[in-house]
Amino acid sequence: MRTVAAALGVLLVLVSPAAAPASSGGGCARQALLFCEDFERLPAGGAASLRWGIDTKHGTLTVERRGGGKVLRVHTEGNGRAFLRVDDFAAPGNSFFGRIRLRVSAFPTAPDWAHYTLVEATGQGAEIVRPLGGQYVPTLDRALWGVGGDGGPTGDWTNWRESAPSVAARWQCVEWEADASDNRISVWIDGVAQPDLTVTTTQHGGNPVDFVFPRFDTVKIGWQLYQGNPTPPAYDVLLDDIALATTKIGC
Repeated sequence: MRTVAAALGVLLVLVSPAAAPASSGGGCARQALLFCEDFERLPAGGAASLRWGIDTKHGTLTVERRGGGKVLRVHTEGNGRAFLRVDDFAAPGNSFFGRIRLRVSAFPTAPDWAHYTLVEATGQGAEIVRPLGGQYVPTLDRALWGVGGDGGPTGDWTNWRESAPSVAARWQCVEWEADASDNRISVWIDGVAQPDLTVTTTQHGGNPVDFVFPRFDTVKIGWQLYQGNPTPPAYDVLLDDIALATTKIGC
C-alpha cells in the first residue's frame, strides 16, 4: 500500500504543472473587484462572454477544463495575438491593481529581441502601457520579463531585467499596480515584489521623455508576439483568476 501511495504521489507531482493552480486568492466572490473572471461559469469550447470581448489575429481563445477547474487557453500562430478584452474599464483616480495566474508553454528563442506582451492597458492618450511582457535577449540567451510602453512621446520600449527571467511550463501568479500619481508600474511574482521591474514617469526603458499614462478605458490580457517567423512557431498560454481592483488582490 505504501508503494502504491508513493507512486500516486509522484504521479500527482508530475501532472500538477499542467493542471489549474490551487489558490486561496482565486475565484470571483470578492465584491470590491473592478473586474473578475475565473472561467468556472463558462462552457468548455470557444470563449465568449457578455462581460468581455475578444481581440484575435492568427489566434484563438478556448475555455478548457484542467484538473478540478476551468482555465482560458490562449493559442497563437507566428506573430499572432489573442486577448481577452475588458472594455468600458474605469479605475478611480486612473489607478488600479491587477492579478493573473498564467502558464506559458514556451517563450521565443528567435528572432533576436523577439518581444511579447501578456497585459496591455490603453485609453484616452497616445501611450500604450504594458505592465507584463518581455523580450528574448540574444546577448544573454534568455527571455526576460519587462514592463513596457509604446506610442506617445516615449515610442516603443521594454524595460527587461536580468533579475526577472520569464519561466516557461510553470504556473505563476503575477500582480501589478498602475499608480497614476507618478505613472508607476510595480510588479509582484508569486507574491514577491520585483522592484527591478518598476517603472515611473522618468525611469523607464532608458528613454529620456516623460512616460505618462493614458486615461485607461481598456485592459487586454492574453498573448501577442510582434516579430515574424519566431521559434517556436506557435504559443500556448493558460490563464486563470483574472482580477482588477482598487487594492492589491494577492495570490
